[in-house]
Amino acid sequence: MQPRNILLIQGHPDAGAPHLCHALADAYAQGATGAGHTVRRLTVANLQFPLLASQADWENGELPPALQPAQDDIRWASHIVLFFPLWLGDMPALLKGFLEQVLRPGFAFVRKQGSAVFTEKGLTGRSARVVVTMGMPALVYRWYFRAHSVRALERNVLGFVGIAPVSETLVGSAAGLRAQDSGKWLSRMRGLGERAA
Repeated sequence: MQPRNILLIQGHPDAGAPHLCHALADAYAQGATGAGHTVRRLTVANLQFPLLASQADWENGELPPALQPAQDDIRWASHIVLFFPLWLGDMPALLKGFLEQVLRPGFAFVRKQGSAVFTEKGLTGRSARVVVTMGMPALVYRWYFRAHSVRALERNVLGFVGIAPVSETLVGSAAGLRAQDSGKWLSRMRGLGERAA
């Protein structure tokens, strides 16, 4: 396999203590670097940026300077892996706010000449994986709740800007994982990292 540029985006909003999301990202990075891929890491909780409060700001406002390196990393990457815990059925607000800021018009998508709508995807040629930890069993989230928030992220955010294909890893019952089960998940992450999958 040809080496790839991989960006790991850590979306857990608590940077003060290690969580399963951090261990999963570490395992993925170990597998990827061991297989010769180049890895960059971005921790959203370490960034300082305001939340967007208007459509006008999103369309025409300035990107906060602290987020320019994030856009540069996304542009550099051929594969992006997002890690986050499921909170109230969705991604944490900090991660959502980050995505709203960095995936702006002119970067993530552009208008065709003379068109009033955003019609050209700006981030084609990149694939992604979404790794989500949750308190409920993953089967319950997938079949009863139909993985609605992850599907929305894949379709309405990543797919909208041209990132495809998008794969997912759902880690259920995360708070009660036994050491043996945690070890299996970490091993899976290392394997995905090796394959840049």
